[in-house]
Amino acid sequence: MSEGKGFALDRDLVRHLGELRKRLIYVGLWFFAALAFGLYESPRLLAFVRTHMGGVQVEWSVFSLSDGLFVYMKCAMLLGFVLTLPFAMYHAWRFSRPGLTETEARTTLLYVPVSFLLFLAGMGFGYAVALPMMIRFMIRLNQSIGAREVYGIHHYMSFLLSFLFPMGIAFEMPLVLLFLTRIGMLTPASLKRVRKFAYVGLAVLGSCISPPDFVSHLSVTVPLIVLFEISAFVSTRYYRRRERLTVRPA
Repeated sequence: MSEGKGFALDRDLVRHLGELRKRLIYVGLWFFAALAFGLYESPRLLAFVRTHMGGVQVEWSVFSLSDGLFVYMKCAMLLGFVLTLPFAMYHAWRFSRPGLTETEARTTLLYVPVSFLLFLAGMGFGYAVALPMMIRFMIRLNQSIGAREVYGIHHYMSFLLSFLFPMGIAFEMPLVLLFLTRIGMLTPASLKRVRKFAYVGLAVLGSCISPPDFVSHLSVTVPLIVLFEISAFVSTRYYRRRERLTVRPA
């Protein structure tokens, strides 16, 4: 009997691994197609970044023959990643779908587009609001010490991506708090206890990713705090609704 159970478990494991392999192949093929599209669109995206950085004009220079190639590939990888993200999340949901109830499946499926839109919103906010302030501050600082402004395109794009991705991840806060509430790790009472600590942490984060002047600091920190309050509101509403549904049958 135990051998039969072991055989069944092995068969289930093989089936799950086969399903995972199939999903990974789908995502990989989609990524390569998105990467090809990124290679085609990279010149337009780079031209847009150069001329639409919140009115900031920066001349790009290359310091080695490979700088242009590296920037071209980074731009293509960025487009490929962004276009693949919702597709990968959908297939992650499809892979875990057999272990979910109908209600859980419908609810978690909504996480895919919402998470993608929040990530884009974070990157958009960083690009349109926070990054131009950062660049203006750096330019003024460099000019104040008499430095000649020559910006390497490779370092410039690396700085841009290292700034925008954390902003996109930070805007996932509502889904993270909602998920923690769903699995029982977060309650309205615990949210109230950590609120002041969250404010301090967000203020520190805002000061780290914004220029060290008061206006720029507020321009980044206040939206993060507002986002936290929206996240807390969504989490609290979900918790209370779940409590009402749990108590109602009794």
